[in-house]
Amino acid sequence: MSNVAMDISEKEQEIIEGLKPVCICKGIKKKAILERIKAGMTTIDELKKATGAGSGPCKGERCTPRILGCLREQGCIPDRPDQ
Repeated sequence: MSNVAMDISEKEQEIIEGLKPVCICKGIKKKAILERIKAGMTTIDELKKATGAGSGPCKGERCTPRILGCLREQGCIPDRPDQ
């Protein structure tokens, strides 16, 4: 029996990552946020306005940290000094 590696390709990992929810209340996926960042949006307010994230019942309490994480991942804001 061959030892076949179950590695996920970089593209598959990108797809999986993009399907993760950022805004649970409104069903906004990470891919939608990343697409807006790549299009030049670099602030939380721009991203919230463009996607609708932060306008659900929690008023951004759950998604704002995730949006900040996306901005950090893409190099739009520096990493937090305490991390």
